[in-house]
Amino acid sequence: SGEPRLPVAMPAALAPEAVRGIAEGLWLGAYRFRVADDQGSASRIEEVVLAVDDATRHEQALAAARAVASATRFARDLTNTPSSIKSPAWFADQVRAAAATRPGLSVTIRDRAWLAAEGFGGVLAVGGGSAREPLLLELRWRPEDSDDTAPHVVLVGKGITFDTGGVSIKPTDAMKLMRKDMGGAAAIMGATIGAADLRLPVRVTALAPLAENMLSGSAFRPGDVIHHYGGMTSETTNSDAEGRLVLADALAYAVAQLAPDLLVDLATLTGANAVALGKRTAALYSEDDDLAHALLAAATAAGEHAWRMPLVADYVEYLRSDVADFYSAPDKGAGSVTAALYLREFTGELRQRWAHIDMSAPSWSDQDDAELSKGATGWGVRTLLRWLPTLGASGRPAGERA
Repeated sequence: SGEPRLPVAMPAALAPEAVRGIAEGLWLGAYRFRVADDQGSASRIEEVVLAVDDATRHEQALAAARAVASATRFARDLTNTPSSIKSPAWFADQVRAAAATRPGLSVTIRDRAWLAAEGFGGVLAVGGGSAREPLLLELRWRPEDSDDTAPHVVLVGKGITFDTGGVSIKPTDAMKLMRKDMGGAAAIMGATIGAADLRLPVRVTALAPLAENMLSGSAFRPGDVIHHYGGMTSETTNSDAEGRLVLADALAYAVAQLAPDLLVDLATLTGANAVALGKRTAALYSEDDDLAHALLAAATAAGEHAWRMPLVADYVEYLRSDVADFYSAPDKGAGSVTAALYLREFTGELRQRWAHIDMSAPSWSDQDDAELSKGATGWGVRTLLRWLPTLGASGRPAGERA
């Protein structure tokens, strides 16, 4: 009808969980993005009015739905924004502004000089071809009166604000949507903001290495050897496999400096994700059965699709390099698997408490479809916000074995 206000009458006696699902779907389905005079996201529907039989009974469910939908829309906005606007600094500024209005959130932004001093060779190499400076963005949620007994989860997200492929340049068709190559960073930032809005009793640190992978005289080359945070080295075989290089630095830093109970990374990492699982399903890798099962259950509850994939031991030999610790991107097939195996090498003592989610395929929708609007989906925000509330003091889902 073109009306900006959508009234919805809920059937009587619906369970709160059903009300939450309907509300999330309505708020997310109403989302539309546009760029006009910096207005950001827009919707043909400006207001959704829900009529329920017992507002008090559904109050908590509706509050959760609103927080999750808002966090997902924030991630969608970040991902949909054209890269002419979306520099690493712009991305960091959006997160800083969102955190400023929420008690318990704090932000640290580290610049190129800090990255160089600390040895973030992967981030510096990938960002070296761009005039826009790479950054490391850290967003922290600490509940009121929290102490060291509250579980601490570190989320790491790939933050490539545009990806030309660098020297290994992409063809035009493969490059035109590369504004979405920071979908992992958007998801973890959105989820951490959502954790603050939900006042979750878990400590969350979101870490996003932000860089633009451009082609210039200062771009890194295939065959270069990169020195990562912590001292390990990678022989670069393809400059279009850049995401794993920035993630390697961030994972190693998280293990060495942040003392997490659990470590989870999200990344629009490989085209092989879609080859293996299609456009709607993320690939999940972990040696930790409890963690993998909990994340899969959370994805199912959230209405997002994920499938556990194997960390094939025989493929580790594909990572061997004659001049460095690892090849960054061996050309032996099983691209999503070998990327996960490469990242695992940087998880150190957290190897048994780490999960990698390759969400390249479901991060984008080619059409409007139920709660998904054409463009960025914000995949991962809803899964993480279903998973984080389940964690007990051990950093494990309450009631599961340690």
